[in-house]
Amino acid sequence: MPPKAKASPKASPAQPTPAVPIEDLFTSLHRHVRDFEYEQAAKVADQVLAVAPGDEDALRCKVVALIKSDAIEMALSTIQGSRHLPVDLKFYEAYCLYRQNKLYEAMKLLDGQERNSVILQLESQILYRLGKMEACMDSYEKIQRFKIDSLDLKANIIAALVAAGRSAEVQGTMEALKVKAASSFELAYNYACSLIEKKKYAEAEQQLLSARRIGQEMLMEEDYADDEIESELAPIAVQLAYAHQLQGRTQEAIEAYTAILNRNPSDYPSLAVATNNLVSLRGTKDVSDSLRRLDRLIEKGSGGKQFQLANGLDFKLSSRQKESLYSNRLLLLLQANKMDQAQELVAVLPDMFPDSVMPVLLQAALHVREKKVAKAEEVLIQYANKFPEKSMPVLLARAQIAAAAGHYQISTESLLKVRDIQHMAATVATLVSLQERMGDYNGAAAVLDSAIQWWKNAMTEENKLDLIIHEAANFKLNHGREDEASQLYEKLVKSHGNIEALVGLVMTAARTDLEKAELYEKQLKQLSGLKGLNVENLEKTSGAKHVEGPQIVKVEVSEDVKKAKSKKRKRKPRYPKGFDPANPGPPPDPERWLPKRERSSYRPKRKDKRSQIRGSQGAVVREKHDALTPATTASSTNGPTSKPSQGSTAASKGGSQKPAAASERPKASGKSKKKSRS
Repeated sequence: MPPKAKASPKASPAQPTPAVPIEDLFTSLHRHVRDFEYEQAAKVADQVLAVAPGDEDALRCKVVALIKSDAIEMALSTIQGSRHLPVDLKFYEAYCLYRQNKLYEAMKLLDGQERNSVILQLESQILYRLGKMEACMDSYEKIQRFKIDSLDLKANIIAALVAAGRSAEVQGTMEALKVKAASSFELAYNYACSLIEKKKYAEAEQQLLSARRIGQEMLMEEDYADDEIESELAPIAVQLAYAHQLQGRTQEAIEAYTAILNRNPSDYPSLAVATNNLVSLRGTKDVSDSLRRLDRLIEKGSGGKQFQLANGLDFKLSSRQKESLYSNRLLLLLQANKMDQAQELVAVLPDMFPDSVMPVLLQAALHVREKKVAKAEEVLIQYANKFPEKSMPVLLARAQIAAAAGHYQISTESLLKVRDIQHMAATVATLVSLQERMGDYNGAAAVLDSAIQWWKNAMTEENKLDLIIHEAANFKLNHGREDEASQLYEKLVKSHGNIEALVGLVMTAARTDLEKAELYEKQLKQLSGLKGLNVENLEKTSGAKHVEGPQIVKVEVSEDVKKAKSKKRKRKPRYPKGFDPANPGPPPDPERWLPKRERSSYRPKRKDKRSQIRGSQGAVVREKHDALTPATTASSTNGPTSKPSQGSTAASKGGSQKPAAASERPKASGKSKKKSRS
């Protein structure tokens, strides 16, 4: 019988671990928060909630600790799992949605909340990311009533002002906030951006250099590592390169952008902006490399999105920056003739940027590239009719496309729809030129008359009335409207006394009203040197007579020039080596430059007839045949000969043929090089 198995000893019942007092847990929680140990703080908060479920302080500490440790998804799930508790966590939920770029959902949660300083700060940041700058500034103005003394808040206010296009107010706002640009590198950077918006590029460059210096000093004092400092200051480096670009220092800007990309800092928004600006500077040069750089930033989307930006850039870039990236990629695809990819991208741009006109302009550019000009014109006019408040750039693009295609009527109609620029000199000149090409001279004259009437009533510093009147007078004079042209010239003469207008008036009135021409002709100043001329006798002459032969012109030379010429030193003639000018010897042969056959001393050589063979003719032929026979036999006994190449055949046809020049390049090698590049 097998032995019985020994019974295993019974385990003693587990003793319950002594519970940690909740006061000690809160003490530990406070210590972790104070030391910025947020992951440990979240774990301790869980222990507190296990002892005291629903504790409001522990729940808030856990949510904040998860947010601080960038565990946004866990924080959001914790909030959603505690909806049954009587704890208001809508602010934290809205902040988590803001971090996930769910901006409209976040704004919806803030509705109905009391507008305290914390809520207003989150609201202003959401509005800033949405690009609603005026509403953002309204929130910041409400925040200022709380008199919060925070450099970060003040830097955000300045950034919002610049983004809202109110850079002119930055200086006054900084004085009201009692803050200077040197207070922090963020403020210095934002102030430099305001200078760029005001086109003070040199001052902006100096301010950016100051911001970089302040930032390096501040971050080094806070014990930041070198790579962290470089990442924090990357936006300043990119903005410096942008300042160079705006000043026309293109090569410096390209080198700066390239250096930033080579360093590859961990600040992805700065890398994206540097890439985009470098691509824009290159233009149509090296399209393939530019496309590769942008393709690293734009990738296929997920969750119903066809495209998205890499490295979370959708949450970090403004709407205008993202639009610039996608637009540049589409333009490069058109340059590379990748129409399928361009059509795929242009189809989704209207949904990605619904408030922008750029998608419809890019769609028209695609149609033009496909040689569908009529389709491009149709797309643009439909958009202009649907959104009249945004129609100006669309109508201008339609006018340009139509004019380039020779559709002058469509181009004219598009320009006439843009009321705000009808009176501008460039618009007037373009409309007149287009209508002249169509032969509509009455329409061109009407455009000029309308512009004159507008500038008469305009109250502007730079009034273009005189310029428009002068061009209108020239136009009407050239098209046979002398009376109208004369009236316009007369207005110019009476208002400003313009000499050009006076000349035009005399010329025009001479055709229609001779008395008026004579009256105004008296106002013309006489040219110097014409007083002694008798005009009547000059008219009776047959004109200037042409004198044949050389004309002797006496030129008066000053005494100084004569003395300078007389003082010139004469150089001694240089003789060949061993030549004695005192005994030159016999003179050289005057016929030495002629060929020998043409010289008088030439005598041809006589032929030697003594070597001629006397005898019958057959004897000579037989001797030649005997001499050639051994050579032919020798060549045939060496075996079959190879077929000569084309080169050897060409050389055997004549011994005097020259070889091909060494500088000529074979075409085949050129083709192989092109293939290797692709």
